[in-house]
Amino acid sequence: MSSFVIGFPRIGEKRELKFALESYWSGKSDFSEVEKVAKELKQRHWGYQRDAGVDVISVNDFSLYDNMLDTAIMLGAIPARFRDLKDENLYFSMARGNKDAVAMEMTKWFNTNYHYIVPELTTNDSYKLNATKIINEYKEAKEFGLEKIKINIIGPVTFLALSKRVDRGDTFELLGKILPIYEELLSELSKLDDKVIVQIDEPYFVKDLEPKELSLIKPTYDKLATLADNVKVIVATYFEHAREAVKVLVNTPIIGIGLDFVHGRDNLEILDIVAKSGKKLFAGVVDGRNIWINNIEKSVELLNDIAKTVDKENVCVGSSCSLLHSPFTLEYEEKLSSEIKSWLSFAKEKLQEIVIIEKLFRGKDLNDAQKALLEANKEANETRKTAEIIHDKAVQARINGDIKLERDDKFEDRIKEQHARFNYPTLPTTTIGSFPQTPEVRKARRDFKKGEISQEEYENAMKAYIDDCIAFQEEADIDILVHGEPERNDMVEYFGEQLKGYAFTQNGWVQSYGSRCVKPPIIYGDVSRPKPMTVDWMTYAQSKTNRVMKGMLTGPVTILNWSFVRDDIERSEVSKQIALAIADEVNDLQNAGIKMIQVDEAAFKEGYPLRTSKIPTYEAWAVRDFKICVAPAVADTQIHTHMCYSEFNEIIKTIEAMDADVISIETARSGNELLKIFAKSGYKQEVGPGVYDIHSPRVPSVEEIVEQIEKLLEVLPKEQLWINPDCGLKTRKWEEVKPSLKNMVEAVKIVRAK
Repeated sequence: MSSFVIGFPRIGEKRELKFALESYWSGKSDFSEVEKVAKELKQRHWGYQRDAGVDVISVNDFSLYDNMLDTAIMLGAIPARFRDLKDENLYFSMARGNKDAVAMEMTKWFNTNYHYIVPELTTNDSYKLNATKIINEYKEAKEFGLEKIKINIIGPVTFLALSKRVDRGDTFELLGKILPIYEELLSELSKLDDKVIVQIDEPYFVKDLEPKELSLIKPTYDKLATLADNVKVIVATYFEHAREAVKVLVNTPIIGIGLDFVHGRDNLEILDIVAKSGKKLFAGVVDGRNIWINNIEKSVELLNDIAKTVDKENVCVGSSCSLLHSPFTLEYEEKLSSEIKSWLSFAKEKLQEIVIIEKLFRGKDLNDAQKALLEANKEANETRKTAEIIHDKAVQARINGDIKLERDDKFEDRIKEQHARFNYPTLPTTTIGSFPQTPEVRKARRDFKKGEISQEEYENAMKAYIDDCIAFQEEADIDILVHGEPERNDMVEYFGEQLKGYAFTQNGWVQSYGSRCVKPPIIYGDVSRPKPMTVDWMTYAQSKTNRVMKGMLTGPVTILNWSFVRDDIERSEVSKQIALAIADEVNDLQNAGIKMIQVDEAAFKEGYPLRTSKIPTYEAWAVRDFKICVAPAVADTQIHTHMCYSEFNEIIKTIEAMDADVISIETARSGNELLKIFAKSGYKQEVGPGVYDIHSPRVPSVEEIVEQIEKLLEVLPKEQLWINPDCGLKTRKWEEVKPSLKNMVEAVKIVRAK
């Protein structure tokens, strides 16, 4: 085995899977069409890898929604509310919910922007193997003509670590129940071929493992690696170093260990342990999470350094993690400047990098096309060091000058002035910001970008939508209004398009969850704000209502974490540049009369380092930059923020340090559990816990929301609570949004009356 990728994107280079799924979900096509598209994509992606020269190709990295959901199905870990369903109805109901059942919780996959479905486990569950998907994909790959195949599965320790016990117990207590299912799976896989390679993904091994967790590794892999002589097990880790786990894994019968040498350079410190074990090292040297070209010469140097300790024949060259986190290909990027494009590499291009690096490492000859790619790689890496478009002297002078670091007034004083100014009622109602992006809105934006309609026609279309949003919110009797964000394609891309130092792709889509894709902007140089970005839209919206209109911005840490970030300076420096740009916008908004401003930090938590020792540094500059961006706000300007999918008990002190006046959070899928930490910590600021889940198409009833609000009131006093959905409504349809929000307001009125 000479080269590999941990996994490959599955949504399709033109988002074919997304459109097939959404057509099926809307009733416009049969599930057979989804299956047809999925088969075409799998075969196409296998072909790309084979044609590039990748040696070992994955199966079962493909998914119709999510690999953790697939694993739950494989194990028979089906929550009771879904057990009467079958096949695709079961699968998609678990992910998206249905009219009778709330969807399973979603959260971020480690510190990436990919969301996974959180399995729900109880001690009373019985598990049963369903290996149909895995076996069928392996057979399909063999029929396609693949020779060297590895079967990807999520490992039992990671599966349990990322699951939740509905009965609040320790998920690891269930290893004795699910490990036999994994054993049965590998026994079934052993029947597929003379030699079966299984890549078991255990990214949880890069965390700070407790002794109890470390103690699970050896007995688990002693069993899994000895079930059949023809099943060869590789354990893959990524996103950080895995020193502690590797020291255990080398003493198990697995044949190889996958390590990330891009985001886990400390893995270099354990090479001697790997070498002594004689196991194969699957060395991740091409970054699967960013879009910059690899420095091929430096990667070969790194591999040569590794080979001083580990036998070269035992080193397999590949990606640092799954290429799922990269856009698909540069082939459709016709509008990027040729200079910036020369610095980029997406998933398909990374295949070529891996193969060229592997050949150079082993002293193999390159073909003419590979020689040309190598020369282009050298030239691009050199030009990027000195390119004038990257460096802005004005930005550097501002960063190094005097910066206002925080607001002038304390929360206790600010909140009194804000209540006097806004006079909002008990349990004030609002939304997180966005309203449904209708086909008409998307078409108007698209036509304007193509030059097919004038700026006046475009603005009139957006203003008509804003008018309708305001009229609906007033009719529904929502207290604090938003303008609906029709002008925004994405909460990060929209701002990036107006900031200097950003570049944008036409087709750089990355899967976020299910069929949801995002197109992260690219930060290639110093960042600044040439002119106001939202003031005209917000002042127009405020002019159309007597109610308070909330301004909507995206915070610096979220803009950073949801962008592809330049790697030639520290991320903290880039974040600080963005913070100063947002600070200018906050000041312009309040000067224009918009005195309630939400600065979303939806991705604040996902930027956290996976190792505890690195967290204080991240928190220090992340909090610094949020406070910088809202520092211009005067006492009676109320600053809101919004956070997604966070384990707030881990970061509650950090949230307090951010010093926002109001925070809205996602709690709808987790009851009031996440909220309890706010009460326990003595959190003073106001809180808007989500009272219904917007990631599901179902409409919550009034009674359901009343019950949810009453649960919230068990934890925090009414004076501290706001009522809102748990996230923006951009991806929902009006026929879901309108009754849901009307039910939310009606529920609040019932609770107020009580």
